[in-house]
Amino acid sequence: MPIGDRMKAVWNTFRNRPQYEDTRPLGPSNTYRPDRTRMMLYNERTIVTSIYNRLSMDFADVEYRHIKTDDQGRFSELVRSNLNYALTLEPNIDQGPRSFRQDLAMTMFDKGCAVIVPVDTSEDPEKADSLEIYTLRVGAPVQWYKDKIKVSVYNEDRQERQEIIVDKRTVAIVENPLYAIMNEPNSTLQRLNHKLALLDTTDDRNSSGKLDIIIQLPYTIKSEARRQQAEQRRNDIEFQLKGSQYGIAYTDATEKIVQLNRPAENNLLKQVEYLTATLHTQLGLTPEIINGTATEEAMLNYYARTIEPLVLAVVEAMQRSFIGRTKTAKGERIDYYRDPFKLVPLSQLAELADSFTRNEILSSNEFRGILGFRPSDDPKADELRNSNMPQEGGSGGVPPEAVTQLLDEMMDGIANDVDRIVGGQGEQN
Repeated sequence: MPIGDRMKAVWNTFRNRPQYEDTRPLGPSNTYRPDRTRMMLYNERTIVTSIYNRLSMDFADVEYRHIKTDDQGRFSELVRSNLNYALTLEPNIDQGPRSFRQDLAMTMFDKGCAVIVPVDTSEDPEKADSLEIYTLRVGAPVQWYKDKIKVSVYNEDRQERQEIIVDKRTVAIVENPLYAIMNEPNSTLQRLNHKLALLDTTDDRNSSGKLDIIIQLPYTIKSEARRQQAEQRRNDIEFQLKGSQYGIAYTDATEKIVQLNRPAENNLLKQVEYLTATLHTQLGLTPEIINGTATEEAMLNYYARTIEPLVLAVVEAMQRSFIGRTKTAKGERIDYYRDPFKLVPLSQLAELADSFTRNEILSSNEFRGILGFRPSDDPKADELRNSNMPQEGGSGGVPPEAVTQLLDEMMDGIANDVDRIVGGQGEQN
């Protein structure tokens, strides 16, 4: 394209905007993201938020897919549906798949239950048995009814959270499997929140601007006149401290001042440390997992005992509400996937590649995709074959004709050697 035409066709996001854009109405606006999940106050100000964030990040590593299975219940193919598009690419206009999953986890941890609401569908969910789901939002339950539920969910048209009543069968209700540890009134996490609140109150009291001093006067305060004299003396010292640049005051030689603002000795800190360690143990969060130095075995145990129950709760809820009985009978499923090689060190990948390809579990191109390499153009790279074994009558991929010719040449060479040896012995005799 000539440079002149190219300059005419190019679009600049600043120069080519209409002049009226800055003045046209765009609807309500906010200075912060309105659809973001807001933590409860007693969770937001404590170390509990860091625990929620760690769990939600690991939970978001697991991807969800709409798949189809064969007669044996094994993965057959990926269903190219709008639901799969929402789960893998764009759940809604504000979130990507990973942020959607993390929002789901944070809501589930903070509220004890999360609701996945289909916002845009092809038909009315309460009237249609089978429909297409285009967008999804994460909501929090507000009120429970017999077959309905009131949900607080973000409405992107109004740009605010709105409470709506929906049928329980049309939404995926996901209860936190760790509810007894996190959300019960007397659970370990709630007790930790209570102790942290007490500790913060004690710290605020000790670090306040009060001096907490007692002035011992050289006379007995029994009469009203002595009380007024003592009050005057106290006001005088307060005035001196407040008016002094460095907070210095003077007293009489016979007066004595006792300082009281020493830290109160209590066992709150020890109780907080104990409850924190207990909570980490119950959630499977060892110190090595938190600081990133855990072994592969420890991480596998953490994923199996903590993350997988959360994922299965989401899968079962979406399977019941979004797939339904009819599609389930046809083999459609909501499946989850996590990269099994993410925790494997590079030093072991070569051995795994040899083992998987030699045992015909993965092809060469499939393992190249795991490593991030582009597929090979060799047709053999897409075959499940062991390169160390004879293929189709050959040996190691060598054609059968070449093998036969090689054996004939070896036999001819052996026969010539035998004749030469026999002939040499006859001449000696």
